Order: sequence, then C-alpha cells, then structure tokens
Amino acid sequence: MGLSRLALPPGVLYLPGQRRDQPSASCRWKGEAGGARRGQPPSPAALEDVFNMFVVVGHSCPLYPRLPGRDCSGRTLPSDDAVETAEGRSSVSHQLAQRNDGPACTPVQRALLALTIPLEMLQVVKGRMMQAMSHGLSRQTHAQANVRMLPTYICSTPNGTEKGNVLVAELCQSHVRILLMTLLGDGNQSPHVTDKIFDVPGDSMQGPGEAVRGGHGSGWLLLGCPVPGRLGRAPGRCGGSRLPPTAWALGKGEQPVTPAVPLQLFDFIAQCVRQFLAGVSSPEERLPLGFVFPFSCKQTQLNKAELLSWSKGFSCSGVEGKDVVQLLQSAINKQEVGDHGVGGPGWGQPRGGANDALALTPGQLFHVEVVALMNDTVGTMMTCSTRERPCEVALVVDKGTNSCFMAEAQYVEVVEETNGRMCVNTEWGCFGDDDALNDILTPYDQRVDQESSNPGKKRFEKLVGSLYLGDIVRHTLMALSAEKALFIGSNVTVLGTKGALNTQQVLEIIDNEEGMAKARVALEALGLRPSERDCCRVQQICRAVVSRSAALCAAGLAAILGYIRHSRGLERLVTNVAVDGELYRAHSRFGEILQSVTGLLAPDCMAALVPSVDGTGRGAAIVTAVALRLADQRREMDQLLAPLRLSRTDLERVQALMRQEMELGLGQETNANSSVRMLPTYVRGTPDGTERGEFLALDLGGTNFRVLVVRVAEDGIRMASEIYLIPTNIMQGTGEALFDHIVDCIMDFQLKQDLMEQVLPLGFTFSFPCQQLGLDKAVLLTWTKGFSASGCVGEDVVQLLREAAQRKRHLALKVVAVVNDTVGTMMSCGYDDPKCEIGLIVGTGTNACYMEEMQNVGTVEGERGRMCINMEWGAFGDNGCLDHIFTDFDRLVDETTINPGKQRFEKLISGMYLGEIVRYILLALVEKQVLFRGKPCPRLQTRDIFKTKFLSTIEIDGLALQQVQAILHDLELDASFEDGVLVREVCQTVSLRAAQLCAAGLAAVVEKMRENRGLSQLAVTVGVDGTLYKVHPRFSQHLQKMLRELAPNCTVTFLQSEDGSGKGAALVAAVACRGAEP
Repeated sequence: MGLSRLALPPGVLYLPGQRRDQPSASCRWKGEAGGARRGQPPSPAALEDVFNMFVVVGHSCPLYPRLPGRDCSGRTLPSDDAVETAEGRSSVSHQLAQRNDGPACTPVQRALLALTIPLEMLQVVKGRMMQAMSHGLSRQTHAQANVRMLPTYICSTPNGTEKGNVLVAELCQSHVRILLMTLLGDGNQSPHVTDKIFDVPGDSMQGPGEAVRGGHGSGWLLLGCPVPGRLGRAPGRCGGSRLPPTAWALGKGEQPVTPAVPLQLFDFIAQCVRQFLAGVSSPEERLPLGFVFPFSCKQTQLNKAELLSWSKGFSCSGVEGKDVVQLLQSAINKQEVGDHGVGGPGWGQPRGGANDALALTPGQLFHVEVVALMNDTVGTMMTCSTRERPCEVALVVDKGTNSCFMAEAQYVEVVEETNGRMCVNTEWGCFGDDDALNDILTPYDQRVDQESSNPGKKRFEKLVGSLYLGDIVRHTLMALSAEKALFIGSNVTVLGTKGALNTQQVLEIIDNEEGMAKARVALEALGLRPSERDCCRVQQICRAVVSRSAALCAAGLAAILGYIRHSRGLERLVTNVAVDGELYRAHSRFGEILQSVTGLLAPDCMAALVPSVDGTGRGAAIVTAVALRLADQRREMDQLLAPLRLSRTDLERVQALMRQEMELGLGQETNANSSVRMLPTYVRGTPDGTERGEFLALDLGGTNFRVLVVRVAEDGIRMASEIYLIPTNIMQGTGEALFDHIVDCIMDFQLKQDLMEQVLPLGFTFSFPCQQLGLDKAVLLTWTKGFSASGCVGEDVVQLLREAAQRKRHLALKVVAVVNDTVGTMMSCGYDDPKCEIGLIVGTGTNACYMEEMQNVGTVEGERGRMCINMEWGAFGDNGCLDHIFTDFDRLVDETTINPGKQRFEKLISGMYLGEIVRYILLALVEKQVLFRGKPCPRLQTRDIFKTKFLSTIEIDGLALQQVQAILHDLELDASFEDGVLVREVCQTVSLRAAQLCAAGLAAVVEKMRENRGLSQLAVTVGVDGTLYKVHPRFSQHLQKMLRELAPNCTVTFLQSEDGSGKGAALVAAVACRGAEP
C-alpha cells in the first residue's frame, strides 16, 4: 500500500474535525501523522489521526481499508460467510478482531472501521432498500413487507392557491400543540400562525384510549381539574384514582362519577382544541382540522386510519386497530363552549402565549371537522414545495426516522386509485427487520437492539435515529474499555447503564471548537477520568456513529430518488427534498454528508435538501388546506362532468331510441321521419371464398384518397396501393374539380402499375351519406367530414366520376359497385369470418351497417334473402330525440361545425369532435379556476388545438404524468402535474361516453338481428375499423364491456378490418361479378 494510493478519491466526506486551513489527509499522513515514506503503509497512529478528520466512502481507498471481505490492511479475507452482491463479494458479519498480517490495528481503529460503511456497501444497501420498497408497494407482498410503504391518500403538493383558516392538532412526545394557520393564496409565502402547547398528562399517555363510562350516571367522563398550573399536572394525581376535593366532571345528570377514570387521550386532545378556540376571535362556522398523529397507521382514506401500534412511550389501551380520526372526531363532537370557556373557571392553562379573552358566546358550537390525518414526515414535505420546484420527498431524522415521497399512483397497488400520484409513507425504520442489514451491524448495534423495548424491530431506525446514537457510542466505549483501550484506571461500570450518554451530548462532542471540552465534561459527569487521548478517541467514535447515520440515510434517500426516476421514465430527476429532525438541525455536517453521499449513490438525480420550517404544524395545516382545495376541485369537476357520465338507464334509453329510429328508417312511409336513414346498399351477400380476379378500388372518406389494385386468388388476397392528398381548396371547391382530381389520381396509379391498357371492375368506397338506388348508383345526401364541394349533393356520385373520366378521356373505367367504408369493412372481414354480418366504423366519423331481412326493408322491393343496410347512424338524434343527453359542450362544438344541427350522434362519438369537446371542458375548468391555477390560457381558445390523438396518448396505461405534462406544454399550456391528472380525467370521461354510446347503438343492432331470426342467443361478428377504435387504448374495452351489459343474449366477436375500405370495395365488386356469372 504505497503513497500512490494515499490520495483521496472522489467521495471523501469531511467531518467537522477538519478545518479548511488544515493540510490534506495525504499531507498529514506523510508529515504530521506518522512520517510514512513512499512504499510504506501508514502507521496505526496515522490511521487513527486520519479518522479524526474524515470518513471515506470512496472505492477501495486505503484510508477506508474495511471494504467488504477485507481486513484493516485492505487484504482480501477468506470467509465462508461471503456472499455475492451486485457490487462484488460482501462479508455477512463483522469480525472486529479478524486481522491479517498487514499493519496492526488497534482496538480503536477496528471500532472506527466497523462503524464506517464503504460506498460499495452503501450501494448494496440502496439496492436492498429499493427492493424492500417494491415489496411494500406490491399487493402480493405488502402484508409481509418490512418497509410498509403505507398510502397516505395525499394526492397533491401545494400549488400556492390554498387559502382560508386551517386548524391543526399535533400530538407530540409529551405535549399537544394546537395551531391555527391562515393562508392567503399568495403562494403560502406569508401565512398567519397562532399556536398553543398543552402538556399531556402521563395517565392520558398510558390510560384507556377511549372514553370510559362508569358509576350510575351513564356517559360520565372526567374532563379536568380546576387547579392552577399546567394542564393535567395538578396535585393529587389529577386524572388518577385519587382526586383533589375540587375535582369536577361533565356528564349526564347530576350524579357523581364513581369511580373516576383517567382522562382518555382523544378527549384530552379535543379539550385542547376547545381551550384554544376559546381565545380565537371571529370564529368560522366550520373549521377544518388536520391531525398529526406520529404513529404507524393503516390509512384507507385521508381521514380514515387504523392505528397499527403505539410507540414513543404511548400505550393507550383499546385504540390499536381502531380509526383514530373517528375517535378524535367523536371526542370533538362532545365538546361545547360553556359560560367559562373550556371546562369551567381556572381549567388548566396552556404553555406559551395563552389568550384569556374568550370570543365565543355561551352555548355556541364550533363545527370542527377532522379532514386529514398525517404523520410528521408528510407535513415536513408539504412545507418545502415551491411553484418552480415541488417538493416530492421528505426525510425526518429525529429520535426515530422516516421518509415519504410522491409515488405514481398506478404503482401503489394496495389502493384502487390509478391516476396521478400519491404520497407514500415508507415507514423505513423497519428496514432490516428481515436481516437485510446484518452485514453492516456491529456488536454495539446488536447490544443496543437487545436492550431496547422491541428487540429485532426497527433495525434501520436503531442505526440512524437520535434515540439510539448515544447508546451506540456508549456500547462502543464500553467494549473499548474492556480491551483497555480507553479510561484506564477508571471505574467504567456506569457505561453499562442505558442512556448514560445521550445523543445531545454526542452532537456536542463532535463539534469542532468545543467538542473536546464537551467530551471531558460528559465523561467526568459519569465519574470517569478521561485522558486527553481518551477524549480525542471518544470524539472520533461519536463522529463515526453520526456519520454512519448520515450515510445510511443517504442510501435510503438515493433508493427513493432512483425509484422515482425509474417509475417516471426520466433520464434525470430534479426535485426538492424536505429534511427535518434533531440530527439534521443540530449537526450541519450531517446534512453535508447526506447531500454528498446521495449524489454519489444517485448521480442521475439532482436533489436539493431544503430544511423544513415547522413541518409538523405548518406542514399539517398545508396538507389540510391542500385536501380542502382538492375537495373543492373535486366538487367542481364532478359537477361539470356529471352530464357526460351516463348511467345504465341513460344508455338503455339510447338503445331503445336507436331501435325506434331503425324501425322508422326501414319503413317506406316512415323513412322520412327517421334520423337514422337505414339506406339499402344492394349488397345481397358476403364473400364465400370463391371470388377470383383483379379489381380496382377507390377509397374516398377523408383528406386522403387511395387507389388500389386487389388480386383475389385461391391462396389469398394481394394488394398494391397509393395515397393521394386532397387539398382543402378542392374539398371545399366545386364538384367538377373534386372528381377531376380523383380521376387524375386513378390515371397516375394505373400508369405506375402498368394497368392503363386493362379494363378492371372497380369498387368505389364513398364514405358519405348516400341514398343508394342500385349497386352502382348512389345519390349524395349530404357532405360530412369537412367536405363541402358544390354541385354534388343530390347527384349520383358514380355518374359524377364517370363524367370526370370522360373529361379526362380516360375511358377504361368500369365502376360496378359503390359502397361506403362501413360496408367495405364488413365485406373485408367477411372474407376471413363468414359470421361477420355487421360493419362498424369509429374513426374520423362513425357509422354502422348490418345484414337485414329483406322482408323488413320497406324501401326496396323483394321479400327473400337479406340485404346490407347502411344505417348512417351518425345522424341519429338530428330530430331532437337525443337532446336529453346533449351537454353545453356538445352544443358549443355543434355550433362551430360546418353542419350545425346535423350528425349529432357522430359529434358525440367520432374522433373529429372528441378533442373539441375536451377543449371546451378545459376552458370551463380554467374559468372556474380549477385548471392552470385559473390563469388565462389564450392558446386554449384556438379551435381544434386539442386533437383527438392527444386523448389516445394521454390515456395510455402507464404513461407517466410527466409525459402528459409534456403534451400540454407542447400546446403552450402551463400545466402542473396536478393539471395533468385533471386533463386525463376529462379525456377519460369524454372517451368513455363515446364508447358507451357506440355500445348502445350496437346493442340495438344485434338485438334486432337476434329477434329477426327468432334466436334465444345470437352469435355474430362485427368487422370494425377506424383510428379511434384501433388506436385509443381503452375505447374498444369500454365498448365491448357495455355491449355485453346491454345485450346479454348476444355473443359478439370483434374483428379488426385490414384495409376494409380498400379491400372491402374490391370484394364487393368481386361478389357482384361472381353473381353476374352465368
């Protein structure tokens, strides 16, 4: 181990022992710390001095010789306990005395090395933490997970618009704090805060959790003692079995309470609330309250949480397994404000700024509603969010330790919510209870654990929390004393006493300037006679213990940051991390180590540590205010979207109306009165597999026009095609220009395919409403989809095509059939599945066709067989029969189209209009200040800015909301994460309604077919095409699910068409040619 290895690698973390003006470690080693020459290892004394300066977490650094599986000389140790890890081999146990033939390690050096964790092992700890987090989030493994990953049902961070008065009840270690905070909607920059502190009587911490009834007066409860002094600390054991003569009680009747019982915890908190409110002026009728309850709970709602277990000296009976929010709410509901405020004259006074002025009139009730429960970690996170960079992670390192973060809701499998994010309380103090930390535990840690009240539990917390660090140091010193390395000549029996050295003393000892003096004072107070060297070594041990705590916290934090980055699909995560707790606040180097090691362990994450300001109080108030804002937001959303959320009854009515309109459309006398035209197509059969030959096909149904050649052979169908654009000026110009353009495209295609000399049968897919008078004769009824070419409505489109061919002198054009895309889709799928007798299009527009019994088609002569009916159901509702389901948004969309009042059903369903419906809803939400913080969005005023394709993208399962935000930002919308959640909900609502309405229409079709054929159960296939059906991630699922509910006697199979409008038109021509053969 030569001097070439003595330079500090990246990752060295300096402790307070090193001043900025001190020489580097390598310099001290060569000079002050032992005079090592090149090629020689440092002396043990040098090692010891170096540890006084820093902790090394770099890779394989000789200053950190205790690498996994190595001794203090840095040489590899053979070990039967070695196991493979992601970072290489790692020893499973600490053998402090294990040495090789390298430089001798003193007991102090071995202790320091044992308490130091190298970066490689921290990476392993990070990986194990991430695995433990995944187990906690999984529904399958959650119950067995040590890192519980408890959902908090907090689904948003503050956005700065929160306003109003919020009350907080914070249960602390030895007191209850009541706080009232007024938020002004100014970004939470200048909240007004008033608070009071009430001491918790010991009996309330240990007594019954719920109110105890006793004596002859049912419902009696001891509420307090009319004696001066701190609340619950009256002479005569107020609240115990022996009472002062002036004790009083509230209850039913006038009978005495026999016997009196200890004041239950939740009634005590409720009385604190009442006492506090007695000094508040201008009270509101309703005050929302956030409850800070720092114990492990299973939350099922924001305001519903069952206590899992007590800790921190609390052990109230009868509370575990019960809803603590309901217990507090019940206690609050029992409180009244009397003539003398709370509990009568002289009732226990609060600590800190008590206000004796009572603003409440006798008998007046305060309606205090507990709306949110949280722990201190969540509150810490909430105080550190800014508009520019939300805080999504919090870390508390106090007597205990915990963390929380905003997880993608879809990965929190133990809750039903899949949209947005949810704050997860990791409860990571229990990490390692499954032995995952055994290979970093020292004998000192094991002794601390054994003498704790919960051996084998909270292993991570016992390495990190300030409640335990003093005892870790104490056990280390005790072991070193036994090895005669410390306190020689002193009686060290006192070191065997738990708590003899506390964490506050440890933090004072590691101080740069006063640490040595503090060490001497603390040790002499224990009756020890420390030497200067003893004080120095104690300081080194203290620094190692605190630094290890920071490094382990960093490993946990890096695991959280890495998990967030991975779950959101980010290359780099940038976020604030709120930090609070005694260790972080009292020891500045703790934060520096935490920041540095986190950066080393999570290099793809940029996390700024932000000190929390009153996370438990103000943070809880902000949580509560956010909950209220979200509740108001939810009411606005539900009210706005309610008309679009159709019930089963609504859909059954739509189904019945569709059936009614179908019957009217089929009747010769009633056809003109129906909004569903039920047009005969003169297609009398579907493909039977015997069709052969070459056919041309044209497909006109939107802004793109296709020409195809289709070759039907025994071994299948082969096609060649080309797409041609139809410019807007031609779509909305003259009919002659439109059909001349079509013929030009046909000629260009035939030239490229060397078909100019052949006369091939041609099938023409013309996807607009037509009245068909024959297989090759169709009169255009109206333009849709943005077309408005003049001179076409009321004309035979086949004849218009033929005339254009004559003008272009293209005489080799033989049109044998004209169909729309819906019929083509049915025919295309019918070639693959003989049961396909329905066609459905859900794309830019929507339509359906089906095989109807000829005897029911009153508009065509003939009784035998079947004929395909083109329903043209896009116009369903044009006669007003669907007005009851049209919303204001639908009307706005309709009014701005080129055909107001027409194609009403299509405007509820098809891709051409859904984006516009969403846009109008978003505008309404902005106006109600629900979206984009109520700021004007000029870009959103632009018509058609929100394309239907955005709905399909936004609703993709698993799409991170970061990507939803990106879509909205591309539209120049200043969308927050929360806005993304709401926009997704709007999209889901609009697309769900479209799918359900489509299902209602289709249910009418299949039920009619079943009844026509006298079947108890119909099995039929629907050939389906259209981008909305094919591309939207949920449309087809919603459609099929609702169809099963509305038509339970029909088994419907959906077969997606492959080029139905092209291949289908050719197959119509092929079937026509087959029927014409002798």
